[in-house]
Amino acid sequence: MEQTNHVEIQELMTRYFDGLYHSDSQILRTVFHDDLTYVNGTADTYEYMDLEAYMARIDARKPPASRGDDRDEVIERITLKGDRIGLIEARMTMLGRNYQDLLTLIHTDDGWRILTKVFSFVERKD
Repeated sequence: MEQTNHVEIQELMTRYFDGLYHSDSQILRTVFHDDLTYVNGTADTYEYMDLEAYMARIDARKPPASRGDDRDEVIERITLKGDRIGLIEARMTMLGRNYQDLLTLIHTDDGWRILTKVFSFVERKD
C-alpha cells in the first residue's frame, strides 16, 4: 500500500509541476482539493487564496513554458501519516524566482489531493 501511495503522489507532483509550468488550471484542478488553502508566506507578501481565486491567477498568468524558462523541480521529502494524510516538501524555479513549497495532502475518493499550499520565494540573482 505504501509503495502505491508513493507512486500516486509522484504522479500527482508531476501534474503539479506540469500544471504550474504550463499555467494550466485544468491540470491543476486534478491536483488540488476543492477546499484548497493557498498561502504565500514570503516576507512582506503574506497572501491567502482559495482554489477559485488561485485558478483565476493561473489562467491570467503567462506560462513559464512560453517564456522558455528552464525547469528545475525537486521533491525533497514525502511524509505520510497513515493512509489518509501527508506532507510534501518541494522546491522549484520559475518566473525568475526560487520557490519552497510545503504541501499537505489528503487522500480522497478521487485519490491524493493537495489540501494546503504554503510557500515562499526569493528572487533569483542570475
